[in-house]
Amino acid sequence: MTTDGAHPAAPTGAATRRGPLRAGERVQLTDPRGRRHTITLTPGKEFHTHRGRFAHDELIGRPDGTTVTNSAGVQYLVLRPLLADFVLSMPRGAAVVYPKDAGQVVQMADVFPGAVVVEAGVGSGALTMSLLRAVGDGGAVHSFERREDFADVARGNVETFFGGPHPAWRLTVGDLVEALPAAGLSAADGTGADRAVLDMLAPWECLDVVADALAPGGVLICYVATATQLSRVAEAARASGRWTEPEAWESMVRGWHLEGLAVRPEHRMVGHTGFLVTTRRLADGVRPPVRKRRPAPGAYAGDVPGAAPTDAPEAVEPGDDTDTVDEAAAAGAGTEYGDRPVSDRKVRKAAREAAAGAAASREAARATADADAGAEREEPGTA
Repeated sequence: MTTDGAHPAAPTGAATRRGPLRAGERVQLTDPRGRRHTITLTPGKEFHTHRGRFAHDELIGRPDGTTVTNSAGVQYLVLRPLLADFVLSMPRGAAVVYPKDAGQVVQMADVFPGAVVVEAGVGSGALTMSLLRAVGDGGAVHSFERREDFADVARGNVETFFGGPHPAWRLTVGDLVEALPAAGLSAADGTGADRAVLDMLAPWECLDVVADALAPGGVLICYVATATQLSRVAEAARASGRWTEPEAWESMVRGWHLEGLAVRPEHRMVGHTGFLVTTRRLADGVRPPVRKRRPAPGAYAGDVPGAAPTDAPEAVEPGDDTDTVDEAAAAGAGTEYGDRPVSDRKVRKAAREAAAGAAASREAARATADADAGAEREEPGTA
């Protein structure tokens, strides 16, 4: 509560995370075997499986964390999905950044409330939602996506989760190298971004334009799928001379079975999903310290008998057509970097589902706001 007694405005999306379940909200159902189903509560509709059914109306108005029993006597636990649950069940066009990696990005890039973040490669919006949560309404996330159909899916998913448009989000459809200079972010003018996150096929092609937009000391973190990509972005950062020594890692998550004395690791785990490589922007005119650690023999082509001699890896310049991913491959034809083609039909379906979810979520958020406004009017002693 503020000093004048007024309640501060809730952050975007907070109102839909508490209170009774409302029409238009997504809820997660868990059966006795642990199988999960995600549905959007719609008056008059029913949830069906081969083991019975129940009406959505039985859940609307009930508290979060309740249970419901279907016509066959099967009981379901009903909860609002967490962000991690939502990401894994939402409509998707492109592959999503898994929650374990999104958490690493937010933590290791030190994304703070009020930060200005550049994101390239929006995909289905999974990482975008984590970034928006971290920066809050007072920050800014400038997202760039080359494919308009992917951008439509991401927009629908973000609005579904937050109950409407997020005030901190700026979504641009276009190539990062061409569109970022027009975003008004400039290290030279003192308006540079605080953080940059690149989830794309060839992040090494964008290092210079990102350095121009990132404030000195700002963090760059890249999410790549293969060791080839990991090597290229690290060597390009070293050759650029504008970044600190890059660091890279991957994370794996292994669950545990807990049943009495039968406590053991699960047979399945979330293994390799991608590599994260991070570095920080140096001040203009500053050269990084010379590395004291010598590369291993054979690390570069000049160390291999019969190979062409070389002193260091060449910098990759934006726009250089040599050995880069062509436009058709980046659009979904598949590449040597492990990109999987995504059918247009699948993306269109995901966009329709995301838009429908966003519309339902907006209605639920509007109903919540109207209910809160009515409660304030009825509260005694208010103006």
